[in-house]
Amino acid sequence: MSLQARVNGERLWASLMEMAEIGATAKGGVTRLALSDEDRRGRDLFVAWAEAAGCTVRVDAMGNIFARRAGRNDQLAPVLTGSHGDSQPAGGKFDGIYGVLAGLEVLRTLNDLGIETERPIEVVDWTNEEGSRFAPAMIASGVYAGVFDLEYGLSRVDAEGVSIGEALQRIGYAGPHPVGGQAVHAAFELHIEQGPILEAEGLTIGVVGGAQGQRWYEVELLGRSAHAGTTPMDHRLDAVLGFARVVEAVNRLGLEQGAEGRATVGMANIFPNSRNVVPGRVFFSVEFRHPDEAVLARQDQKLREAVAQVAEGIGLQHSVKQIFQYAPIAFDSDCVEVVRAASAALGYSHRPMISGAGHDACYLSRVAPTAMIFVPCVDGLSHNEAEEIHPQWATAGANVLLQSILAKAGA
Repeated sequence: MSLQARVNGERLWASLMEMAEIGATAKGGVTRLALSDEDRRGRDLFVAWAEAAGCTVRVDAMGNIFARRAGRNDQLAPVLTGSHGDSQPAGGKFDGIYGVLAGLEVLRTLNDLGIETERPIEVVDWTNEEGSRFAPAMIASGVYAGVFDLEYGLSRVDAEGVSIGEALQRIGYAGPHPVGGQAVHAAFELHIEQGPILEAEGLTIGVVGGAQGQRWYEVELLGRSAHAGTTPMDHRLDAVLGFARVVEAVNRLGLEQGAEGRATVGMANIFPNSRNVVPGRVFFSVEFRHPDEAVLARQDQKLREAVAQVAEGIGLQHSVKQIFQYAPIAFDSDCVEVVRAASAALGYSHRPMISGAGHDACYLSRVAPTAMIFVPCVDGLSHNEAEEIHPQWATAGANVLLQSILAKAGA
């Protein structure tokens, strides 16, 4: 490491604020849905900044943008950093793009200081990490890592029936380069925590050792719609009553796992959804997250048992369908140690963490040694227009990223 090297925090913050003007919302957030006109404008700005910093820019067939700073031995596998530029609808102005622009700031800083690295360094802006327009999330990094094939990735459609391939062509980012297949020496993704832990504990850096596994379910409870005024309570087959009891059971399953447990019912559709009809059907989602696959397997069994017990007690029919499974991720121990050592050497308070959210780094870790760096966000808010970080946090995370990259790229 070159511990004297520090990023220009004011320049980084200015870049973040300028990017936040693209798709800005009235309440201080952004809406830059993947492959929208706003996303195109954000991409164009990143490319212009990268080229001004002397980078060569390439775009692959999934629209992933790579800005490359050459190394002394440019044939060596690069050190990769970056994140994503797309947002949630009415989302925050730091989620994802902070990691992209902090990576760019690292390259600008190296230019300012005249530091040449042995290996090349690449900053990537991944396509459609959020999954808010095209499902599934992290589709482009998934294609890069071989989780999905290219045809599958390009054929995903939005609510209007527009495919990723068509949207890429429309905004001019259907690149000529192949997706993935090249060696990466090490990869680091810098991101806001999107949770309250670092701020609550007064810490500056999260040293991320992995990510929670996830299991998603669709659950249906079938009863009988009936008149709300003429149907006695003991004659009802009330699907919402069953729904309420399952929600409580899901919450209990999450609490049983202590600090690492996550259990959520995030979506529900009630039929016929009329104020004076006893509901005859509820369709809803259940999601579990945990860093231990064995715990997720037990939660799967307990969910099925709870739904069956609730349905039997009321006289409902039921179904439980798992629609998504994502195994827990362990990041590369050497890359994680590089982040920890950089945090300590720079004097930043830090702690080990497991990411509760999915990130492009999770797929990337399948094909490259990878780690993540977290910085706090105010009140733990993310995917929200009120999402906020302090400039000193942004600078600290970028300094840890700079030192981690130097450790792997060779100054």
